[in-house]
Amino acid sequence: MSTARGARARAREEVTAAIKDEARRQLAAEGAAKLSLRAVARELGMVSSALYRYFPSRDDLLTALIIDAYDSIGEAAEQADAALLKKAAKSTASKAGAIAPVRRWATVSEAVRAWALAHPHEYALIFGSPVPGYTAPMTTVPAASRVGLLFFGIVRDAYQGRGIAEPPLPEELRPEAERLGADLAPDLPPAVVAALVAAWAQLFGLIGFELFGQFNRVVEDRATFFTHAATQLAHGVGLVLPRE
Repeated sequence: MSTARGARARAREEVTAAIKDEARRQLAAEGAAKLSLRAVARELGMVSSALYRYFPSRDDLLTALIIDAYDSIGEAAEQADAALLKKAAKSTASKAGAIAPVRRWATVSEAVRAWALAHPHEYALIFGSPVPGYTAPMTTVPAASRVGLLFFGIVRDAYQGRGIAEPPLPEELRPEAERLGADLAPDLPPAVVAALVAAWAQLFGLIGFELFGQFNRVVEDRATFFTHAATQLAHGVGLVLPRE
């Protein structure tokens, strides 16, 4: 790449970052439904036609913000899990494989909650009310899958290693559980996959209740409550052994 092309690429990256930063500020102030390319351009001192060269429409800008948010929460979760495994690997008393799967699950859950509390408006963008007139494209799926895939990985490691206590599966749910298993994790029992999907939804429901005020005047020690609830979800998935 020539020096001139490199400078243009850096300039484009800087302008793109500035656009997204201003858009996030507007999300915090007005909400996603009121996000406006013209307003973003005005605040940055740009003409609208110039901004359209970076993001042709509001939906393109929303998609970029959504992918960034999913990647950010995914990275936070992955880093928390990696740090836990690294710490255990360095210990003379334990190895990474000896970490209780429930502990990994709780650590990742707490990292997701911490990210949500630190980025409430971005959390609302990806897990709050749908933005009117906007449909997320398939390009958001890889980033959106990161946290879920990490939970599946924790359960898979337990299943292939120490084993899990397979949760009960009502017969009326078996066809749906088998479909979910075939789509999401053919190497895990259908009962486990169904429980995982339910736990994923309940985990983000807990965070949403806290973030959006439903726990006000109900739950006071929210960190302790969350860790307990997340651990119970892990047990429901099967991450519990008689010797634990």
